Amino acid sequence: MELSVKFTFNPKEGIDNPALVISDDPEPDPTITPRLCLLKRVECQTFGFHLRLDRTGQGYEITNVEPWSPAEQSGLQAEDRLLEVNEENVDNMEFHQVVRKIQSCGTHLFLLVLRKEECDQAVQMGVDLQTLCRASKGDSWSRSRLCHVRRDPEQGLGMSFKCFVSAGGWGRFSVSTVTDGAAEKAGVRTRDLLVWINGVSASALTLASLCRMVNKSGDPVTVLVIEPGSVSSYIRRKIPIFPELAENVNLPHTAKTMRLERRSDGYGFLLRQERVKSPQRTAHVLREVDPGSAAEDAGMKDGDVLLAVNEEPVEELEHEEVVNRIRASGDRVTLISISVEGRWFYRTLGISPLLFLEDSASPTCTQTVVAGPKTASCDLDKGDPWLDSHSNHQRVFKRKVFQHSSRTTMRKHTHCGHPKLPRQALRFSVTPEALA
Repeated sequence: MELSVKFTFNPKEGIDNPALVISDDPEPDPTITPRLCLLKRVECQTFGFHLRLDRTGQGYEITNVEPWSPAEQSGLQAEDRLLEVNEENVDNMEFHQVVRKIQSCGTHLFLLVLRKEECDQAVQMGVDLQTLCRASKGDSWSRSRLCHVRRDPEQGLGMSFKCFVSAGGWGRFSVSTVTDGAAEKAGVRTRDLLVWINGVSASALTLASLCRMVNKSGDPVTVLVIEPGSVSSYIRRKIPIFPELAENVNLPHTAKTMRLERRSDGYGFLLRQERVKSPQRTAHVLREVDPGSAAEDAGMKDGDVLLAVNEEPVEELEHEEVVNRIRASGDRVTLISISVEGRWFYRTLGISPLLFLEDSASPTCTQTVVAGPKTASCDLDKGDPWLDSHSNHQRVFKRKVFQHSSRTTMRKHTHCGHPKLPRQALRFSVTPEALA
């Protein structure tokens, strides 16, 4: 005898057949929202956190947040998953690239992070972390732009300004551009809002003073502009629009990365501490580049300013420490430099010259397969890439020190035509005492 079973469906009670009851995966928690942390430090102060690869080797996590540090005051917590640095997603960045972005940011650092529990839940639910990042900004978000406008002999800058105040009370100037004019060619668009010009905040200017600033000189101007639709995103997230968050459209000076391999006669250059054009009095200057040397072949130019050694900023270091870092690199070193004019340009704008340095592989790091494609060993004692942030200072990687001869200097010979200088200065630099 064939049995038939009738199942009923009650909208309030559901299907009455237990075999058909389906346990769906839980929906992602709508409260999973990345947090934006603004870290502010003063000169010679550290941010007060560490950064390392997480246990999967696929992302970066915050550790060792120091008490009373800018990191703690911003709300940053240990085990936070790092999603963005200054509005740039870090998922596809190598560790040394993330480190460099933090090092070059100056005194303000914006970190978008997610709590570890929330990150684990999002991954289990198949939620794309980049989607979370975009959703936190809103559909109208776009990056601000840094544009360098050179005057046309006939049309001038090709832009004009008028007062503009948003609904939220966010005051700026609206920009109008001439079709095919200098401003438009430089990346400025009609209806853009002016954030600052030549490093001066637009909120500190009246329309009359702005016009005087623009018209009093025949020099180019550098402007920070943003689309009107993006303003609401910055207001909602309580973010000031800093140049560190901007896209570099056409700034005129770029830093240069040079990879040098020491030869039998050394690297073939001198490093001196010299007075340079303000706003900073002294700098580490590259001098006396030997013809046919490793330095010349790498593209070194006499008179350029040294910014970084092995991608670690050195401008704030004492001269002897910079020399020691080059020595400790062994037979290979990576130097980043810029012209004196370029350094002055960025300094007057209040921006680090390293901010828009193009990405390049770090020669001091060796790629290894440990837990995934994002693993980099930099001769770390603890085995994992680690950023001590302390980060805008230079002891970022805990590297092994290679043994080398005392003659492994930037130049093998010692006499450089300055017989009155101390012996140490003959090899490396003009000491600060000699500059006085």
